[in-house]
Amino acid sequence: MQWYYSKNGTQLGPVSDPEIRGKIASGEILPADLVWRDGMRDWLPAAKVPEFSALASAGTLPAGNPPPVVGSPYSPPSTIPPQTGNGANIPNYLWQSIVVTIFCCWPFGIPAIVYAAKVDGLKARGDIEGAMAASASAKTWCIVSAGVILGFVVLWLIAAAIGAATSIQLPHAP
Repeated sequence: MQWYYSKNGTQLGPVSDPEIRGKIASGEILPADLVWRDGMRDWLPAAKVPEFSALASAGTLPAGNPPPVVGSPYSPPSTIPPQTGNGANIPNYLWQSIVVTIFCCWPFGIPAIVYAAKVDGLKARGDIEGAMAASASAKTWCIVSAGVILGFVVLWLIAAAIGAATSIQLPHAP
């Protein structure tokens, strides 16, 4: 198993499992330093990696909570393909959601906007399945909203045609 780690903003590795454990034991890798290996979704502080829990309990790696990692500036090494899938072409349907909300049916357009707003964030975090699901939901709500307004327009046209056909003027009696 090959590990990668970061020190002072520099991505280092790969190193073997025994090597990274030695670096942790010697203090070269600190609890808050980020580590990654193939199969991990994102970089994590060394203290939060389950494989190193024995080092934490032995006192080598403090078990305290390191600063939270909100988003890592590091990406998995290019030699190992990241688990992001093909997320480059996931449409967010945001402008369509806004249009149907403004011009059509806002009760159905609002959920479309909510789902559309989630797509890019999920894609950026690498949650391709979640981004695809949010995109599909946004598209569905756009179609529902447009379908509702189209149905109302058709009903209005039918009612107008019936009203025009039944409003025949009778001659006035003298």
